[in-house]
Amino acid sequence: MDAIYIPQLLKAPEQTEEVPVREYLPDLKTLTPVQGLIRVTHRGNYLEVAATAEAIMTLTCDRCLQQYNHRVTVDTSELIWLQESPTYSPTDLEQEIALDDLVETLPPTGHFQPGEWLYEQLCLAMPQRQLCDQDCQGIQVETQLEGSSPVDQRWASLKNLRNHLN
Repeated sequence: MDAIYIPQLLKAPEQTEEVPVREYLPDLKTLTPVQGLIRVTHRGNYLEVAATAEAIMTLTCDRCLQQYNHRVTVDTSELIWLQESPTYSPTDLEQEIALDDLVETLPPTGHFQPGEWLYEQLCLAMPQRQLCDQDCQGIQVETQLEGSSPVDQRWASLKNLRNHLN
């Protein structure tokens, strides 16, 4: 996806650009291409970004370690403020950051990367607890009978020899 030059949005109809998405994102491993639509609107001192997208991914179950397919969907919007980012000295080891600074910002004469933004949204939409099924029992462990020790089949020949010698 091509970057959107933010000042160019002011000249677009209704100051909005729609980006149809039907491609694989480079850093996101999906079985199907990501499909959807991103809408970027210039609102003066901020961008309003909205997206609906979906893709199918192969995840690994946290309980049984089996792989399964999962549909990841995104229907989200975000406001990105347009302001020059504050300059911090690289020699400052400790800095105090105001609560207002904990928002996404872009320079008003910069570029918006819709592919990177969509990648971040899809990563946030992936389930934190990856389960192939709600009733997944996990890895089944065979229990040994009391008093018996597990026998490694590679040593079975030596066990037979020991029994012969006794």
